[in-house]
Amino acid sequence: MKLAIHKSTGGFHPRWAEYCKTHSIPYKIVDCHADDIIRQLDDCSALLWHFHQANTKDLLVAQQILFALQHSGFIVFPDFNTGWHFDDKVAQKYLLEAIGAPMVPSHVFLDKKSALAWASKATFPQVFKLRGGAGSANVQLIKDQNKAHKLIDIAFGKGFKQYDAWTNLQERWRLYKNKKTDIKNVVKGVVRLLWEPEFSKRIGRQQGYFYVQDFMPRNDSDIRIILIDGKAIGLKRMVRENDFRASGSGDFKYDPAEFDPRCIQLAYDVNKKLKSQCVAYDFIFDPDNNPLIVEISYGFVPEVYWDCPGYWDESLQFYEAKIFPGDFMVEGVLKQLENRRTI
Repeated sequence: MKLAIHKSTGGFHPRWAEYCKTHSIPYKIVDCHADDIIRQLDDCSALLWHFHQANTKDLLVAQQILFALQHSGFIVFPDFNTGWHFDDKVAQKYLLEAIGAPMVPSHVFLDKKSALAWASKATFPQVFKLRGGAGSANVQLIKDQNKAHKLIDIAFGKGFKQYDAWTNLQERWRLYKNKKTDIKNVVKGVVRLLWEPEFSKRIGRQQGYFYVQDFMPRNDSDIRIILIDGKAIGLKRMVRENDFRASGSGDFKYDPAEFDPRCIQLAYDVNKKLKSQCVAYDFIFDPDNNPLIVEISYGFVPEVYWDCPGYWDESLQFYEAKIFPGDFMVEGVLKQLENRRTI
């Protein structure tokens, strides 16, 4: 048995390799962007690849390669159930609705006429989103019908760039003022005012659809519950000052007492239907204080969760432990390999 890990110095990859070294698990580094990637896997039993929404090569081939391998019977992380809807809020809407998961009411319109008809009857505010984007990127509050009409005109006209350089620069400056990033990151944002990132060019303008979610008032935070290999870890993200967005705020809480157990239970219940190897559920609460899923994702910044004091099991029992999410991922893949050998 040997694990293959995609060649990368970021994301989950470094921790995967470190775990394998520490536990004497045979592994090798492979280049999933190479033409001969399938041949590189000849002596391996599984492939782990943290593909990223801002990597142009990943955008072109990651899901195709992973799912092709899974189709042949090869074990991969993330597998189809885990990764097909990644960074696609429209796909997540249909998926969560199809399995009857409690989610924030969401609406997709594929022509201007239906979007305008919705706007004429909607109660504002509403939350506009593009289908892709992390850390609250590409998210706006629609305060009135006039704003809705402007966004609808763009959606069914010239479209939106995937990367909003000005909003991104403002966010970098906010993080710098709050001492959560350095000046180099701000300078990088200034440069991107002039040069659009390659991944945004590759994706192209977002047009031909209009996606909104109902606004849920009186939420000063959201709750993220990540399930990996039967373990749940939590992160409470506080909203930005004078804002409604929590994702990407950089203001976190980890104390287990901060987490509504209903969110943890819902994450376990929903994942019995999704059957994901790894999934982060983002929850907010409706006016009646019921938890609702905003969106889901297999990918996240792992370092943020190293401060989690432990994890919950499916019975909601909490265990104090040092948390490295990447370790849980490797352990889950190893269990898949072991289960295959015993069948």
